Amino acid sequence: MIDIHCHILPNLDDGPKTIESSLEMARQAAEDGIHTIVATPHVKSPYLSPEEIQHSISIFQNRLDSEKIPIKILYGGDVDALSGPERIQHYTINHTPYVLVEFPHTHWPAQVHEILYDLISIGLIPIITHPERNPGILRKPKRLLSLLDTNIKVQITADSLTGQFGDDCEACARFLIKKGAVAFLATDAHSPEYRRPLLSKGLKVATKILGKQKAFELVEDNPAAVIEGRDIL
Repeated sequence: MIDIHCHILPNLDDGPKTIESSLEMARQAAEDGIHTIVATPHVKSPYLSPEEIQHSISIFQNRLDSEKIPIKILYGGDVDALSGPERIQHYTINHTPYVLVEFPHTHWPAQVHEILYDLISIGLIPIITHPERNPGILRKPKRLLSLLDTNIKVQITADSLTGQFGDDCEACARFLIKKGAVAFLATDAHSPEYRRPLLSKGLKVATKILGKQKAFELVEDNPAAVIEGRDIL
């Protein structure tokens, strides 16, 4: 499986503080069946530079290789959607057109359409992260459906499907999957102790809803298209 949203790099954001914790997260991910992780530290004021992220990836990948942990780490960011396209374009997943955009945790901004289409206008494909955890979407999930087209994708958190973020988030995540609104299941992991880098339990829930083939697309086929810069079929 491929995890396109994971806070695994040490001491860059609210993820792991030490490389030992990052390595333990990688071990957990590998045991769960994950082979590739897009490192997506938060990109918001004060902003991490692309060079800082890439440097951290290089150091971490060397440690993974020396420890013989079979995980490939790729470049990315969990980017504040309000940062503007000029900044956001520098944090795309594996330097493809796809980019994770995170809206405020407190509300669903009125200018969402404008923000997303400004990104599309410069050739990016925005992936909205964990909308099932946003109060504005929790209150009115159909609000998200009106946004979606071939140039806007949605990622939900695996733990939302298993109830780890509460009943409301679980219900919203299930609703969005049933409506065909979700292209990716990701961990949004932050720690080896809590919000761990595990996809398999969420995948089981998605399989019950969608069937095995469609569910697996959320953790392998569609993420593979993203990291290779291909269209999602």
